[in-house]
Amino acid sequence: MRMTSSTKIMLIACGSFSPPTPMHFRMFEIARDHIQQMGLGQVVGGIVSPVHDSYAKKGLVSATHRCAMIKIGLKTSDWIHLSDWETQQEEWTRTRQVLQYHQNYINSYLKDTNGTINNQHIPAWIPEGIKRTAGQVQLKLLCGADLLESFATPGLWKDEDLEAILGYHGIVVISRAGSNPEQFIFNSDLLSRYRRNITIVTNWVTNDVSSTLIRKLLSRGLSVKYLLDDHVAEYIRKFGLFGTNNETDRDGSSCLRGTAQN
Repeated sequence: MRMTSSTKIMLIACGSFSPPTPMHFRMFEIARDHIQQMGLGQVVGGIVSPVHDSYAKKGLVSATHRCAMIKIGLKTSDWIHLSDWETQQEEWTRTRQVLQYHQNYINSYLKDTNGTINNQHIPAWIPEGIKRTAGQVQLKLLCGADLLESFATPGLWKDEDLEAILGYHGIVVISRAGSNPEQFIFNSDLLSRYRRNITIVTNWVTNDVSSTLIRKLLSRGLSVKYLLDDHVAEYIRKFGLFGTNNETDRDGSSCLRGTAQN
């Protein structure tokens, strides 16, 4: 899989997004800038795919709420969109299958000359006007360096899944300044074999605000103002997610507070 400046790329990020933070979406912008500035291709779309409820990770609220928060957080983006396909399946779906579904749908949509797909509901994550894009579109997994390092965790990933993700799709890794993903790749025979399909992007603007940190602040009754999109924070307060309730500051403005869960 060789990328050139004419390669059309879509990025997909899979995860819990409970709740989605600005950094979840910022990764797409960082990746697109790097890919296009380095002449590696043209990024034509981005997909956020939240995990199924059956994943049962600690702090995971229902997919209904997570999808709603993602939509709110992406209101100002004209190229990153939610795909709720993963949440609509009967059970948790492996990352490889999530990528395969979206890649296959893109391929079918681009090849459809009879209007068969056009007569059906087109999912919102399909970029508008993508049929006017010449050539095929390559779907790549967008992730942080922590996911890359998880590839080495025994029993966490199936070898055949990693082979498919790395060999057929490729990954774009957003790494913190000062980290050394190249060393990690060198130490792994599998990753080294597919090194050409791994794009490393350094995030020079440090942002360690994670969903875990947000949930911790909320559970302790602390403010998340300026750490989370205001409208996402308002949604969390409205539905009492992560143990929150609605209080009023002394100046009369609504703020987001948390109460410890039992």
